[in-house]
Amino acid sequence: MTKTIVVKQIGSPIRRPAKQRETLIGLGLNKMHKTRELEDTPSVRGMVNKIPHLVTIIEEKG
Repeated sequence: MTKTIVVKQIGSPIRRPAKQRETLIGLGLNKMHKTRELEDTPSVRGMVNKIPHLVTIIEEKG
């Protein structure tokens, strides 16, 4: 069983640098309050840690 995390977008990408917007799109997030269940890998954790002001981890499974 693979570990997963549920990530929720809490901030708007408006007036943010392009890199931060691209990171949101890479996580599959593009609208406020949208959630995604993602595999818990170092690359996903790194993406979340790059934009902690725009996303939050709601739940960790597995």
